[in-house]
Amino acid sequence: MIEIQGVTKRYGEVAVVQDVSLTLPKGGVTSIIGPNGAGKSTLLSMVSRLIPMSAGTVKVDGLDITTTPGEVLARRLSILRQESRVASRLTVRELVSFGRYPHSRGRLTEEDNAHVARALSHMALEDIQDRFLDELSGGQRQRAFVAMVLCQDTDYVLLDEPLNNLDLRHAVSMMKYLRRAADELSKTIVLVIHDLNFASCYSDHIVAMRDGAVAFQGPPERIIQPEVLKAIYGLDIRVHDLDGDRVAVYYR
Repeated sequence: MIEIQGVTKRYGEVAVVQDVSLTLPKGGVTSIIGPNGAGKSTLLSMVSRLIPMSAGTVKVDGLDITTTPGEVLARRLSILRQESRVASRLTVRELVSFGRYPHSRGRLTEEDNAHVARALSHMALEDIQDRFLDELSGGQRQRAFVAMVLCQDTDYVLLDEPLNNLDLRHAVSMMKYLRRAADELSKTIVLVIHDLNFASCYSDHIVAMRDGAVAFQGPPERIIQPEVLKAIYGLDIRVHDLDGDRVAVYYR
């Protein structure tokens, strides 16, 4: 599990994440929702050690992220940032292969190549694996970056808005794959997501943030409620039960 205790991030006098204590369960899919500026991406970046905490501790399966060697943490936890930039003249396959670096240090083995092939297949990238990144659409690049993170084959996969630039078909495909990864490969998937209905239909646990703090958390049936969503977003949102899922209607 991921244990977050008293985590705070300040920029000068402004606290963008304030004294967050939270346990993210091992296994399954946890979605972090909330309005812009709620602190979602900042929290995820601190958990993954991409940015330092101003205060607090984070432990992954008992390992303190501030003292655990990077090569050990990279075999336990992987993250896709909201904005990922690499050299545009890399091919898709080369990018995905980077996910194996914590295991092979750049010298790919037969096992590494099998992981690369599997990630390319899961993200439906086989046909474009030899194309350069600057030749791809935004959605194709996003799928390639997600494939790279999945190729790292960690127990914990943290994804900051993985549906960016994806059309509806590929967004559904992505969520189905993440759900399968949690169920069949025993991965713990934690993602920042804006689409309430994807969060509702594919998650086991939802963390709702507002103003740098955790406002609510629990299973989808507890969070996808009109009064909870209004407290988070300040909107009147209707919620319906559809084939066992809670569906939010907020477009009118």
